[in-house]
Amino acid sequence: MKKRLVAYFSASGTTKKAAEMIANSAKADLVEIVPKIPYINADLDWMDKKSRSSIEMSDKKFRPEILDTDIDIDAYEEVILGFPIWWYVAPTIVNTFLEKYNFSGKKIILFATSGGSGFGNTVRELQPSAPGSVITEGKVFHNVNRQQIAEWAGAL
Repeated sequence: MKKRLVAYFSASGTTKKAAEMIANSAKADLVEIVPKIPYINADLDWMDKKSRSSIEMSDKKFRPEILDTDIDIDAYEEVILGFPIWWYVAPTIVNTFLEKYNFSGKKIILFATSGGSGFGNTVRELQPSAPGSVITEGKVFHNVNRQQIAEWAGAL
């Protein structure tokens, strides 16, 4: 059986709920991508051009720092990577995570939570951060539904 890791970034808790259900259904280990400086509600106000998330997302080279997690990436064949969709792509903190480890030869399956948008250019924007890996679009969950998540995770 393939050893799997579910890694996720969650700003408001929605993606965390989905990640926990996916890890449980896929019998995978679970790790959270934690920003060194936690996001507060004001940081996430996409209507405010000066909010932290707006500033980060307007500069694709920006890499928010993450807390150290001692993950043995070599132990996993597959990584199921989750995040909320911000501005039609993954938040740049996901690039920070991908650039911290060597994912060469790994399969990375994406999942996301979103109020309505899809993956957009997410794969294209993440691929340079994980050279040698195969990144595939998994599923965008517009509302976190246990049965839908279990069915998707079970089919992986």
